[in-house]
Amino acid sequence: MRYTWLDEYLMQKPGVTKNTENWNWVRYMIGDKMFLAVCLDDRDQPYYITLKLDPFEGEALREAYEDIIPGFYMNKIHWNSVKPDGKVPDELLREMADKSYNLILKGFSKKRQQEILGGQ
Repeated sequence: MRYTWLDEYLMQKPGVTKNTENWNWVRYMIGDKMFLAVCLDDRDQPYYITLKLDPFEGEALREAYEDIIPGFYMNKIHWNSVKPDGKVPDELLREMADKSYNLILKGFSKKRQQEILGGQ
């Protein structure tokens, strides 16, 4: 995978945990909600990075980049998958990860958001 910085970047976000409880995916979570997953094959090699985006933005990115497809094993409207050895620029993947994190965070109550963010 060419995005070797991804794990460290995601784990620095407030309230993020990760687990591998389901499907041999490394799931990055806020509370009990996933915002990004690195999907692993039988040899534990990444084959997709899956994250949530606004439906219109996701569609536009899928049209602009052949390495971004509708979400693998996920809702094809809200979730998108990025090929881990593709040509999506690092900065774009960072922006996509940030947007996915923020979308999931906004799904929590204001009180819970403040708890997650540590009173920021």
